[in-house]
Amino acid sequence: MAAEQRAEIAKAQVGIRGFDSITGGGLPKGRISLILGTSGCGKTVFGMEFLVRGTCQYGEPGAFVSFEETEEELAANFSPFGFDLKRLAAEEKLALDYIGVTPELGIEAGEYDLEGLLFRLEKSISAVGARRVVLDALPALFQGFSDSAAVRVALARLFAWLKAREITTVVTAESTSELSRHGLGRSLSDCIVALSMRVSDRIATRYLQVVKYRGSAHKPDEFPFLISSEGLSVMPLTSVLPGYEASTEQISTGLPRLDTMMGGGGYYRGSSILVSGQAGTGKTSLAVHLAVSVCRLGDSCLYCAFEESEAEIVRNMRSIGLDLERWIKEGLISFTMSRATSDGLELHLVELERTIGELRPKVAIFDPISNLTAVGSFPEVKSMTSRLLDFLKTQGITSLFTTLVPGGQDAPGSEVGVSSLMDTWIDLERLETAGEQSRLIRIIKSRGMAHSNQVREFLITDTGIDLVDVYAGPSGMLTGTARAAEEARVKEEQRRRRNETERKRREQEHRQAALEAQIAALQAELEKSQGDLKQLVEDSEAYERHLSEQRAELGRLRRADARGEGEAQR
Repeated sequence: MAAEQRAEIAKAQVGIRGFDSITGGGLPKGRISLILGTSGCGKTVFGMEFLVRGTCQYGEPGAFVSFEETEEELAANFSPFGFDLKRLAAEEKLALDYIGVTPELGIEAGEYDLEGLLFRLEKSISAVGARRVVLDALPALFQGFSDSAAVRVALARLFAWLKAREITTVVTAESTSELSRHGLGRSLSDCIVALSMRVSDRIATRYLQVVKYRGSAHKPDEFPFLISSEGLSVMPLTSVLPGYEASTEQISTGLPRLDTMMGGGGYYRGSSILVSGQAGTGKTSLAVHLAVSVCRLGDSCLYCAFEESEAEIVRNMRSIGLDLERWIKEGLISFTMSRATSDGLELHLVELERTIGELRPKVAIFDPISNLTAVGSFPEVKSMTSRLLDFLKTQGITSLFTTLVPGGQDAPGSEVGVSSLMDTWIDLERLETAGEQSRLIRIIKSRGMAHSNQVREFLITDTGIDLVDVYAGPSGMLTGTARAAEEARVKEEQRRRRNETERKRREQEHRQAALEAQIAALQAELEKSQGDLKQLVEDSEAYERHLSEQRAELGRLRRADARGEGEAQR
């Protein structure tokens, strides 16, 4: 029982992008929905798209009854949207009927007998088996009538007739005041959608609001919407849920030293990067380094420029050694250029999403996103950027946004307020010391990686961006000529130390050679002395042997030994 109480009413998907999201599935199925708005808000487009999408996407044929435009006018007016109404009619998927408000119809006389209208409706519905009906500009049927009570009774009968056949019906009307005048009040419809258009700074923006929805939860906020060549698009902030994947793969920034600062691998694939900085700090150069890096991998890149033309960017990047023409010819880099003031935020968003859908790039660059504040307030630009980020992340596209920080502003990126939405935030800064300017880079945040906390100086050279070594002095980091002077001093100190070491090495070698020579001389003298002593000993021993031998020989000659023996015997 509780489950039945929580169950919502059946709904008919409209097929209009974003609308089904904010209504939780579409319009109430088999009931009456009222579309209100002033002229030019898109009421007829809403109704026709409801029918065309219904028959083409959901297999529900429809009938369109107009009280203002003929069948030929409708077919011609909707041809630019890609809606071939004549073909759909020939295939018996869509019925078109024009009912002119003339005395000959007989629906204006007496007590407002609706038999003629019901007959025409029955004929159109039966011709195609319609499950959807649009009554466009229905209040025009009652122009000139002042009996609101009678009109209300007639309309109640008409709506009851449609509900009895379980036909999902859309009624469009010019304004609430007109409806009140003819008795077509809020109580007669199950769902009320209000369309409006407001102009700010000469830029017109259309808004949609679901004012009433019986039996269903819905989002009552105002949502901007757009009428483009593909029909009507509602773009609520919550239309895309953040359920996308988070990749651990990293892609190079195009600068090896910056990759090292980013944990060794660069940006996460599919992540969002914000590069903020004042004019002339190198935001575009850093963005193009990423573009060239992904092209070298064979991946495609979309560059959306809001400030410079393609030719200007190609020329400027050539001056720092980045050849974009090669990658353009290979079809790996595509440019789209538009002035921020050329369209409203919603049209920019739709065109960007359409282009991304066609090209399917691996990386998308938006330079600079802060220019869009010329056509929208900060909250509106943040909302638009948030929706764009959600779209990019669902596609797994790595995105890089540059934003201009006005001079003297302390909080980089705050003029757009999108820094909290980004995965990585890199800030570029200009530092003036001793009458010269230096460029600095720092990583303010990078989610999911252990990034460097150093502030590094970088140079824009004829071979691109070069992150130089960090030199710290008593007053902090040294940049510019102070860094160059420190580098020169360190090099001179290193040269002096090398020379001193070499001198001492040579002295030591000479001293060692002299000592070794002395040792060799003493060794030779010792050996000579030992040789002389040995020779003396040998000579002495030889002399003793010789003397002994001589004595023995003399004794033998004298027979000294024999006498001695005889005397011993006697």
